[in-house]
Amino acid sequence: MEVRARLSNYRISAQKARLLADEVRGKGVEEALAILQLSSKRFAKPLEKLIRSALASAEEKNERDRAGIDVDNLVVDRITVDQGASMWRIRARAQGRAAWIQRRTSHVSVVLAEH
Repeated sequence: MEVRARLSNYRISAQKARLLADEVRGKGVEEALAILQLSSKRFAKPLEKLIRSALASAEEKNERDRAGIDVDNLVVDRITVDQGASMWRIRARAQGRAAWIQRRTSHVSVVLAEH
């Protein structure tokens, strides 16, 4: 049984988010949450919140549908980080010039599965 959670257009580049996603992929939920709580990366808190959301969805699905999910055996089965829309901004530079700044976003998807 799988449970999914998704975070869209979060204001961090996909490359930075993937560094943290690679650390928790394949780990048990409790171990993944412990890794994220100790991480100093900025994306650790939103990713922890997303995994907790998927865990809460699993518990709710278990109560509502009697799905037979063992919450203690859930593992971060898949976690994907894709590039989202980019926002273009202008920053003032010297001598009246302007430089384009690209603000990147990312889409994160987490799938918890029983193992």
